[in-house]
Amino acid sequence: MKIDDLLPQLFPNGYDIAFDGDYFAGQGDGVAVIGTRDRAAIGAELAFRMAGEVLRICRDHPGRPILLLVDTLGQKMSRKDETICLNAYIAHLAKCLDVARRRGHRIIGLVYGEAVSAGFLSSSLLADACYALPEAEVKVMNLPAMSRVTKIPLERLEALSETSAVFAPGVANYIAMGAVRGLWEGDLARCLQDALAGQDDPDTDRRREDGEARGGRLLACRVAAEVRGAVPNDAA
Repeated sequence: MKIDDLLPQLFPNGYDIAFDGDYFAGQGDGVAVIGTRDRAAIGAELAFRMAGEVLRICRDHPGRPILLLVDTLGQKMSRKDETICLNAYIAHLAKCLDVARRRGHRIIGLVYGEAVSAGFLSSSLLADACYALPEAEVKVMNLPAMSRVTKIPLERLEALSETSAVFAPGVANYIAMGAVRGLWEGDLARCLQDALAGQDDPDTDRRREDGEARGGRLLACRVAAEVRGAVPNDAA
């Protein structure tokens, strides 16, 4: 869905959002909005700008909910951005979102276009809850790239992706893993209101539990518990 079609559905009472290239920010119905469009590549400049907007919201609008609208093909693949340490800029954005959360800002992510790699990991996936539209495309790393990094044969990964959500792209698989909490369909303004008014504790990360209940991540809860010492080693 195009952002020009999405915003009126999210904020039927009106909104004030300014666009500058692939980046936009503003507010609607008392909700701060930060996002990207047209499959924006997240470079150092864009990541720094988004982080600055998060800090501005913390300063000027304490406690205001933040909606992250995601349409990105991932981190910007350029020599310049890598040379000036793009990873540090992306980490800075993630830290600023954590600061906002600790200061009482409810953060909701919505993938309305494409969500790939670090552009997704450093934004919507770090929200208190991440949602997606049915037509959205979600993937962190495609299988050929995963094969190059892990040295696992591509054929083996393709076979694994048929039975395991962890190895497969797509919104349905990310819902199964618990990374995406659910789909927004129908009345999107109501979906946003319900997400903001939900009884979920924003300090509680329930992705492992959701992933186990949905059959997408069957060992994450147990392994995390063992690491924390909550499960005796001899019970493994």
